[in-house]
Amino acid sequence: MELPPCPQCKSSYTYEMDGLLVCPECGHEWNPHESNTAEDTFVVKDCNGNILQNGDTVITIKNLPVRGSAQSIKAGTKVRNIRLVNSDHNIDCKIDGFGAMALKSEFVKKA
Repeated sequence: MELPPCPQCKSSYTYEMDGLLVCPECGHEWNPHESNTAEDTFVVKDCNGNILQNGDTVITIKNLPVRGSAQSIKAGTKVRNIRLVNSDHNIDCKIDGFGAMALKSEFVKKA
């Protein structure tokens, strides 16, 4: 019997425990007999594959140029209290010295 993938992170390594299905990668547990098709959740992962959530703190992994500014965001800059959005640049945040920014999740790692 093949188990369905995790509805949050799409991992194929799910297993059954006490009547629930469990994902070992993200820790999500769900009842396989309930339909979750109405739930449209999107998953945002950092450069290492860690799942990001609203309010997390991330660190930039490379220098990121800022359009319209001579300065760039340096690698290693800590960004607190991120907000996830469903778009091309899927992280909205405020960076000290730069203000409100939109970042791509592949250029950050979870702190």
